[in-house]
Amino acid sequence: MNISKIRQDFPILNKKVRGKSYVYFDNGATSQTPKSVIDRMSYYYENENANVHRGVHYLSQIATDAMEAARERIRKYINASSIEEVIFTKGTTESINLVAHSFGKAFIGEGDEIIVSEMEHHANIVPWQMMCEERGAILKVAKINDDGSLNIDSFKSLLNSNVKLIAIAHTSNVMGIINPIEELIEIAHNENIPILIDGAQAVPHTKVDVQDLDCDFYVFSAHKMYGPMGVGILFGKKEYLEKMPPYQSGGEMIKDVSFEKTTFNELPFKFEAGTPMVADIIGLAEAIDYLEDIGLDKIQDYEHKLLEYGTKKLLEIEELRIIGTNENKASVISFIIDGIHHYDAGSLLDQMGVAVRTGNHCAQPLMKRMNINGTIRASFAFYNTYEEIDILVSAVKKVKEMLL
Repeated sequence: MNISKIRQDFPILNKKVRGKSYVYFDNGATSQTPKSVIDRMSYYYENENANVHRGVHYLSQIATDAMEAARERIRKYINASSIEEVIFTKGTTESINLVAHSFGKAFIGEGDEIIVSEMEHHANIVPWQMMCEERGAILKVAKINDDGSLNIDSFKSLLNSNVKLIAIAHTSNVMGIINPIEELIEIAHNENIPILIDGAQAVPHTKVDVQDLDCDFYVFSAHKMYGPMGVGILFGKKEYLEKMPPYQSGGEMIKDVSFEKTTFNELPFKFEAGTPMVADIIGLAEAIDYLEDIGLDKIQDYEHKLLEYGTKKLLEIEELRIIGTNENKASVISFIIDGIHHYDAGSLLDQMGVAVRTGNHCAQPLMKRMNINGTIRASFAFYNTYEEIDILVSAVKKVKEMLL
């Protein structure tokens, strides 16, 4: 890959902060957006802007065609069997909440059990807690090993006839650990248990084929894969989506309304109440085009090299410890420096022109499991460079000199 040429596609990477070239290592929170995506969204507002599915006029039809073409583009990208299985949401969090609410109403009763793991993002914990409280169900937690990987024996030990759903991350947002989801899905299905995969941190780094995986639900966000904020995807198998009640009500999700009775629309519209984020959906499709033009295999290979280089260089620093040491990782390094609070380190790194994320990363149970209160997280994208990692390492050394 020509990284120099790729970086030219991202206008914000030319930005200077406090007179320094900005090193952006917060891609796990939000990746930057290429100009082709920005231009496509601008084109929509300049040339196609209208409400979709509701008008016979020219612009409405053009907007509808563009949005539904984007749905088909996304379907093809994840290899869903039908566009009926591709639901537009506001993001991964809303996708999980939708399943927790609607699947819960349809399938979960008192005494039933849901399984999550110790490494989950709050967005894949709290919705299930709330649903369990509402339905009288029980949340069970699979443990992780000291290296951050899932403890498969713990996971298997939780399986029984009361388990009605498993919800687990494809990739840890804190540690970058990649779960063996193919194995987990097979184990779940051998027990006739459906499984939801939180793919927010995986889709930017690797190709996902939902039919090959045979997962029942898969969720992800556009803004972590070089698209816009405010749009996400819920993939769900049709057999479940058809039996689940709507998550929200209003326009679009209805077929017929009277004061006596309302009938609901067909999939996927049953779960898409209100005016959708049309430009953002189209932007996500454009981001997919951009990723595929580069090639997911090339992206994965280069990011792994960044991970190996960054890990080697950071581990040369005394008093620095990486959290999540299992070798099966995406391009994320979460670390702590003995004697230095992560917020203090992050603030000083920012003063030196290096953007990292600090804190508990919406994963407080994981922090408790690892007996820490937070980490410094550097998450790499394919537009990052070895030279930027050198800048990070040098900046971390200066932080040590200043604070220890």
